[in-house]
Amino acid sequence: MKRKNDKRKGYVSKRRSIRKKPEEEQPAAAADVYIRVQGEKSKYHDTTCGMADGEELLNAAEFIKDRLYFAILRHKPKNTANTHYFSIDDELVYENFYADFGPLNMAMLYRYCCKLNKKIKSFTMGRKKIVHYTGCDQKKQANAAVLIGSFSVIYLKKSPEETYRLLIGGNNTYQPFRDASFGTCTYNLTVLDCLHAVSKALQYNFFNFNTFDVDEYEHYERAENGDFNWIIPSKFLAFSGPHPKSKIENGYPLHAPEAYFQYFRKHNVTTIIRLNKKMYDAKRFTDARFEHYDLFFVDGSTPSDTIVKKFLNICENAEGIIAVHCKAGLGRTGTLIACYIMKHYKLTAAEAIAWIRICRPGSVIGPQQNFLEEKQANLWAKGDLYRAKLKDQQNGKDKAGVTRILSGVDDISINDNQNMTIDDQECHMYNDNDDHCNDKNELTQGDKLRVLKSRRPARAVTTGSIKLEENKMHTRSSSQAFRIILQSSAQSCKPSNPRAVPGISPTSKRTTRSMAANNNLSHSTISTKVPLLR
Repeated sequence: MKRKNDKRKGYVSKRRSIRKKPEEEQPAAAADVYIRVQGEKSKYHDTTCGMADGEELLNAAEFIKDRLYFAILRHKPKNTANTHYFSIDDELVYENFYADFGPLNMAMLYRYCCKLNKKIKSFTMGRKKIVHYTGCDQKKQANAAVLIGSFSVIYLKKSPEETYRLLIGGNNTYQPFRDASFGTCTYNLTVLDCLHAVSKALQYNFFNFNTFDVDEYEHYERAENGDFNWIIPSKFLAFSGPHPKSKIENGYPLHAPEAYFQYFRKHNVTTIIRLNKKMYDAKRFTDARFEHYDLFFVDGSTPSDTIVKKFLNICENAEGIIAVHCKAGLGRTGTLIACYIMKHYKLTAAEAIAWIRICRPGSVIGPQQNFLEEKQANLWAKGDLYRAKLKDQQNGKDKAGVTRILSGVDDISINDNQNMTIDDQECHMYNDNDDHCNDKNELTQGDKLRVLKSRRPARAVTTGSIKLEENKMHTRSSSQAFRIILQSSAQSCKPSNPRAVPGISPTSKRTTRSMAANNNLSHSTISTKVPLLR
């Protein structure tokens, strides 16, 4: 009797399993992506996303309806007939200094956009759903979010806020980025900050991927090839400090001033600003008909009111492009360029930091981040006054009087009582025996950052003139690192002259660092003469 019951149970069990089978193997949605947008966490089986063994979806966002998705998955998925998955987590990797991990640089953003555009336009993927997925590494999640978020801002014309809402999916969060200093993080840079930075940079024509030269960017950002990056086209170039003689010292390629001459001349660089102590004789630049200024402040510190005022004044009156350097061309250099960007383009401190780091990773370090945050309102006020006086000039009022008023704008204090005071003599030349804070005898922050950068996988080392063509294995027409598409209305603008900036409304809404809103501002400071590297 017992055996009969067992057999009967076995029969029933088998029959039940047969009934369930069609349900389990139902392929209708197996090849179809069914993504729950707005961050719903759920267990995904083979009826979703085409995952045969079942995968856990941590978060998902739909950027193009029934076409483009971003997902955070616990395991690597398999492609299906109707779904294509791809990841860049191990392809586009940030080269860190210490605990910093992003955002990824301009070249990586460009390569990602090219990759995704190619997939979207591909004939073979014409009917497939495309899913950019990332794994459980929170740092890679943040970098991936900035990439697809930037794509959304640049190509899908979504606002940073709209894009960010898709990314967070209601309850998802991303690890904030940090600086390249060694020690505790004191300032968080969010994914949203980066999206705002890209949006503002696009608005002001700081870049255009239709003409961006990725090979040139990747060549010159290497320590062995000059270690420099464009921050604003036809306005600012940030580079590592030159050395008295071109040589390789402790594995780090050092370049003499003369190594930069040819490139600087071709790209209309007229002004050099040095922020670190004397390592080379400024006469080597001035004899070559470059203007040279010294605005020294201690490595890793923040600039005084005097330094900020003089820097802004020099940049506002320079006829050509300004090349700025400290020791590594990261901390002090990025901080002062950020001051100019905040004043003249009204970016928030976070947006300025994010943009400069996308252009030149590792920039703006430690207390310099908080310094920019504290000075934001004052720099905006100075910029509003500058543009108001400029508007009067453009309306035909007395030019000499306006010039005097504009000169007086620099006298407005930015209330920097915590910074050390610095004599005017310190803003000029000092001799090789100067030893500010043991800057000569001890490894400073800049020294350490340069050493770390030099340890990255090296390419062909050059210690002579900085030339791209001699180190390239392919032939193509060379171009400026950051060429841009100019508006026809800007054809008459004077190159790199802030006086050509149309007035920005002083009533523009100021926003907080974490939720900076786009200001619909306009400018035409970009040179209409775009020099080419030949």
